[in-house]
Amino acid sequence: MRVLEYNVPKEFSDRPLLHFLKGHLKLSTKIVQSLRHTEGSVTANGRVVRMIDNVYKDETVVIRIPEKSTPPLLCEMELDIIFEDEDILVLNKPAGISAHPTRRHPNGTLANGVANYIIKNGGSEAAGRAIGRLDKGTSGVIVFAKNSLSAFRLNGKIEKTYYALVKGDIAETGTIDTPIYRPDPNKTLRAVSSTREDALPATTHWQLEKRNGDRALLKVNIETGRTHQIRVHFASIGFALIGDDMYGGEVTENLSRPGLHCGKAEFIHPTSGEKMIFHAELAEDITKELGIRN
Repeated sequence: MRVLEYNVPKEFSDRPLLHFLKGHLKLSTKIVQSLRHTEGSVTANGRVVRMIDNVYKDETVVIRIPEKSTPPLLCEMELDIIFEDEDILVLNKPAGISAHPTRRHPNGTLANGVANYIIKNGGSEAAGRAIGRLDKGTSGVIVFAKNSLSAFRLNGKIEKTYYALVKGDIAETGTIDTPIYRPDPNKTLRAVSSTREDALPATTHWQLEKRNGDRALLKVNIETGRTHQIRVHFASIGFALIGDDMYGGEVTENLSRPGLHCGKAEFIHPTSGEKMIFHAELAEDITKELGIRN
């Protein structure tokens, strides 16, 4: 359970608690409903308040946010922790591990390892929600919310910078603005199309970071977050990521997974309002592949 304290500003004085929670704190309907149905979850200067009760200027409102979701299976694993506090856990994800469990693979994912870590350290059984997933083969910065409030406030609010390794004489800068669709609903494979009605808008920007022979390391930012977006977009213009055999990329001795790494994540902290920026150095397999051609 996450416990938070806020002071009531003048503009929400002598107004119902519900107005303060939704209008000032911008809490989701789901969180407000959980507070409504949990007796004593909100107090103002020590008195229990209901959604219809008024709160007043300079009162200290204490909110105890319950967590009621089903915990995932637990899995002991070593985590490369970049940062941690009461609300978030930022990790450097290795390639080769899925971020979240699926029906076919309910255990052994990063989320299972995070849940195990949080519970062992006294956290909620429901904690550990990855915000903005990385593909199994992608390495780098990934952010986990440790409670429902953080998950709600961070969802769709994390800006990421990726690094992609391709082969060939690609332009130094460019944009790919082609919609993406799923050809087979039973497969994760994606494709691009400018004419299909089921294709979703997707925009990818890149600029050259470093070139070594016929290897090019690109800094990539995306405006949308479609599954496999970076991978399928670069494959569509003839520059499939090295190691990405799903989309026609060359698998090498150094790189047998898509050459894609999330190098930076930035966002506003869900409770403090502070701007947070986190980095993860390029994975070793990518740096080796980039350096093999002189």
